[in-house]
Amino acid sequence: MIAVTGATGHLGRLVVTGLLDAGVPATDVVAVVRTPDKAADLAGRGVQVRPADYADAAALEAALTGVDRLLLVSGSEVGQRVPQHANVLQAAKADGVSLVVYTSAPKADDTPLPLAPEHIATERLIADFGIPAVVLRNNWYLENYDTQIEQAARTGELSSSSGGGRIAAATRADLAAAAVAVLTAEQPTPGVVELGGDQAFTIAELAETVAAETGRPVTHRDLTAAEHRQALLGAGLPEGTAEFVVGLDQAIAQGALDTGSRALSELTGRPTTTLAEYVHTVLGR
Repeated sequence: MIAVTGATGHLGRLVVTGLLDAGVPATDVVAVVRTPDKAADLAGRGVQVRPADYADAAALEAALTGVDRLLLVSGSEVGQRVPQHANVLQAAKADGVSLVVYTSAPKADDTPLPLAPEHIATERLIADFGIPAVVLRNNWYLENYDTQIEQAARTGELSSSSGGGRIAAATRADLAAAAVAVLTAEQPTPGVVELGGDQAFTIAELAETVAAETGRPVTHRDLTAAEHRQALLGAGLPEGTAEFVVGLDQAIAQGALDTGSRALSELTGRPTTTLAEYVHTVLGR
C-alpha cells in the first residue's frame, strides 16, 4: 500500500489522484488526513481514508498500518514541523514502512531560505531512523506567483528585491507527478533529488512574460531590501510577513532557487510547464 499524508492539501490531493490515474488500485492507496470529511471525494473513489494528525503519534501508527511506501508531505505549521515529522517517521518505523518519500526544500543543506532549517532537520531525522528514503527537494511553486501575475496584469508594475536571482519554480501538478513516479517505481533509488522547472526565470522575466500575454507594458521595479520592506508595509502587510517576503527575495538573489536540475522532467518523462504557459493559464481563468 502507498500512503500520502496531508492528502487533502493542494499537493497531497494531486498525488493521490495521480496514483489512481497511474493505475494503482484505490484500495492500495491510503489518504492520511486530519479531517476525513474533506476527503469524501477520495473515499468515493475507493481510497482508504484514515484520520491522523501530525501531532497524534498513536493515530499515525494506526493510519500507517500495512503501508509499504509513504509520502510525507511536509507540515504547514512553521516551528512545529520537526517534532511533527518525527511522529510520522516513528510511526513509519514501527509499522515497517519500507520507503519514505519526503517533500523538502531546494538546496536544504546549503541555503539562506528562511524555512530550510526545519527541512534539513527532517532530512537528518529520516537518516537517523534508518528508513530508506527519497528526498524530493521541491522548488518554489509557480502558484505562489498567482497574485503577482494578476497584479502585474492589472497595474502594469511588478516589484521585487530579488535582483537577477533565478527561480526554478514548477507547478504543483508537475511536482506531484514526480512524487507519483517515485512512489510507483519498481525499484526507487534512495537519495536526494533537486526538483524544479526546466527553465529558471527572474522576476524581470516574469514581468516580460505578463506583458507578452496581455499585450501591455509591465515595468519591473528592482528594489533594495529596505525599499521593498517599506513598500510592503505601505501596502498593508504585517511586519512579520513583509520580513518573510524580503528575506525570501534576498535568498533568491543569492541563488537559493536556481538549482540547474532537470530531474523533475526526467522523472515525469515530459517537459515541465513553462512560465508562459502558466501565465496564460492564470490570466485566462
